[in-house]
Amino acid sequence: MREPERFAVLYDRHHEVVHRYIARRLGRDLADDLMAETFLVAFQRRERFDLARPDARPWLYGIATNLVGQHHRTESRFWRHIARTGVDHVVEFPGDQVADRVSAQGLRGELAAVIARLPRGQRDVLLLTAAGGLSTEEIASALGIAKGTVHSRLSRARKKTGDALGGADPREIREEFLHERA
Repeated sequence: MREPERFAVLYDRHHEVVHRYIARRLGRDLADDLMAETFLVAFQRRERFDLARPDARPWLYGIATNLVGQHHRTESRFWRHIARTGVDHVVEFPGDQVADRVSAQGLRGELAAVIARLPRGQRDVLLLTAAGGLSTEEIASALGIAKGTVHSRLSRARKKTGDALGGADPREIREEFLHERA
C-alpha cells in the first residue's frame, strides 16, 4: 500500500462495503461524501497501515466510524450553539421584520436545546418536516424507513418538544422554521 497505484485495488475491493456501512449510519445522501472522505483519509495515512494485517476493512471501518462521529458532533454543536445564543448564523434576520419575530426569538434557544437532545432519528424526522416541509411519504423515502416509523418518530419528537416548551404546540415549529428561512 506504500505505492499510490496499489491503493486503487484497496478502493475497488472495499468501497461498496464502506459505503453500505456509512449509509446505514447516516443515510445514502451523506454516505457518498463520507465514503469518499474515508478513502481520502486512508490514502493520506496509507504509510501508517500495517501490511501484516490480513484485511484492510477494520482499518477503513475505523476511519469511517470516526468520520460519522465527527458528523454527529458537528450537528449537535450546531444545535447547542443555537440553544446557548438564540442565533442561527445560517439565517439572516432583516431589521424591519424583528417585531414579527419577537415571540419566535424567545423560543429559539429553548427549541434548539430540545432539538439537540432528541435522538437522531426523531431529530431528522422533525427537521425534515419543519425545515424541509416534506410529507410523511417524502421523509420515509428520504430516510429509507417505513411511513409508520416516520409517524411514530414525529409523534415522539413533537411530544418531547411540546413538553419541553411548556406545552407550546410543536406544530408551530414548522411555521417558525419556514418563517425564518424565507
